[in-house]
Amino acid sequence: MTALDLLAFNAVLAAAILSPGPALLFALRTALAFGRGAGIAAGMGLGLVAAGWTLAALLGLEALFTLFPWAYTALRLGGAAYLIYIAWRTWRAARAPVAEATHKPRGRAFVDGALINLGNPKSVLFAASVLIVVFPKGLSATEIALITANHMAVEWVFYSGFAMLLSGAPARRVYLGAKPWIDRAAAVMLGALGLKLLTDR
Repeated sequence: MTALDLLAFNAVLAAAILSPGPALLFALRTALAFGRGAGIAAGMGLGLVAAGWTLAALLGLEALFTLFPWAYTALRLGGAAYLIYIAWRTWRAARAPVAEATHKPRGRAFVDGALINLGNPKSVLFAASVLIVVFPKGLSATEIALITANHMAVEWVFYSGFAMLLSGAPARRVYLGAKPWIDRAAAVMLGALGLKLLTDR
């Protein structure tokens, strides 16, 4: 493995993080609604599990999913159900008073972020396809550990950056002024993503 391999992986990873999906949507809304601390904590949870999926791909979990498709299906259905639950919870809180809506314990934000990515087993299939293309065969244990740690660091840097930008006073003023509409739009998108995950094969 060379430094160029790692840079190529990071470029693909950055594009994946920035593409619209449940993880990015959840991270952005958490930072806007609940502030910097909660936004960073949510990103830590998202990044930890995303890196875990990369580790699983490196260790061959996609082969396990091929052998035992019921395990993949169970995880996919659980993830879809959780996304729909988050969508329902977001919709229900759309008109909640600002004083109630602007506090979220960091531990809860971390767990929610972890569960969002834990319920997306497609991440391991995506990681496997990228890893096969980018890295040579026969990676050592040290190289596997480095790739996993690198993935986690990249995710944390991106999500922490989002939290810093979106927790500023101007962004929060915009959010709080249009909270019902933003929350309901986020709920619809999260619900749609959950339904897509539910119906995909």
